Amino acid sequence: MKEKNLLDKYGEIAGRDVIEHLQQLARPLNGLRFVHINSTQTGGGVAEILQKLVPLMQELGIETSWEVITGESIFYQCTKSFHNAIQGNQVDVPESYLKVYEKTNADTAERLKGLLQEADVVIAHDPQPAALIKYFPNRRGKWVWRCHIDASRPFRPVWKYLREFVSEYDASIFSLSSFAQRLPHPVYLIAPSIDPFNEKNIDLGEEEISKVLQTFKIDPERPIILQVSRYDRFKDPFGVIRSYQLAKEFVPPLQLVLAGGGASDDPEGEEVLREVRTAAMDDPDIRILLLPADAHRTINALQRSADIVMQKSIKEGFGLTVTEAMWKNKPVIGGDTGGIRIQVVNHHTGFLVNTPEGAALRIRYLLHNPDIMEEMGKKAKEFVRENFLITRQLREYLTLIFALLHAKEERIELG
Repeated sequence: MKEKNLLDKYGEIAGRDVIEHLQQLARPLNGLRFVHINSTQTGGGVAEILQKLVPLMQELGIETSWEVITGESIFYQCTKSFHNAIQGNQVDVPESYLKVYEKTNADTAERLKGLLQEADVVIAHDPQPAALIKYFPNRRGKWVWRCHIDASRPFRPVWKYLREFVSEYDASIFSLSSFAQRLPHPVYLIAPSIDPFNEKNIDLGEEEISKVLQTFKIDPERPIILQVSRYDRFKDPFGVIRSYQLAKEFVPPLQLVLAGGGASDDPEGEEVLREVRTAAMDDPDIRILLLPADAHRTINALQRSADIVMQKSIKEGFGLTVTEAMWKNKPVIGGDTGGIRIQVVNHHTGFLVNTPEGAALRIRYLLHNPDIMEEMGKKAKEFVRENFLITRQLREYLTLIFALLHAKEERIELG
């Protein structure tokens, strides 16, 4: 029996009409050379999106490649500072770091010179490769800067520096209107998405889920609160621990699982992890897990076994872990910030909170009202199906590309 191609598989979940629309949009773009470039192929939401977005584009007939910018440790310290500054932290980035940043981009430009110079479309993801455009003054294609970060109130000195590079692009993409900055080119809004066929999102058998719980000594008979995210201050793992401690006073058998890993472009993770372990104070009902970047099935099993999933971020670009949990019929208690706001519909697919006390109150409410918890989970999955699958994101990318390539035409025929 012939194995189904990717598009047929996605049609079974998203609908055949969605796939036919993608094919119609892609037909005039067949043969285009398209390049994505970011800073890592493992760890973090950007890499997860590209792992399926690229082969889908290829299957639609668009010649698509994925390149990675890599550098020494100072480069990553610099770009982590950029990340924090874009999200509003006052960060002093030494001149020596900026020189390393620009040199790394220059070296990458030289390494990828032929590919990027001749590409029809280049999408540079986040600050790491933003300076590449400086080294292609005579580029032939359209270049787009894709910002996955909440840039609503950036630290101005750092944003002023980055803006000099970003302004040279033909367009920018932000996840939400509230994240966007004024720029001298078209600005588009495209929310991220999840891949339902990623190992993190596929259905799992009860035996596999039970084995994961046994491995980490998590009791399946007691309520489980879970947060999945890298160990980052903006994810507020300390607030999650405090929420659990407060809720446990009213739901004594409660368990908390913090499951995260690192990314090759995040040098702060180990320090935050040490602080999180200290904050847990050797509580036997708190599991702090450091997982490898490819532990997708483990995360899947943890999300499916949890009673409630949290994402109590203080700042959040979008929050794909929220989307993943909702796809698994879980109500989410999330920080009232960034992309969490457009996923967690308060009182319908979960709850938005601002404090550990508020989160603890919602934990207590849900665990005492299992029927409401189940109904929220059902609404959550359907909301993701309609709004946050990768097929929707791909459709919007194709529409954007078509608009950029035909910007001067009054009428565009898709055929």
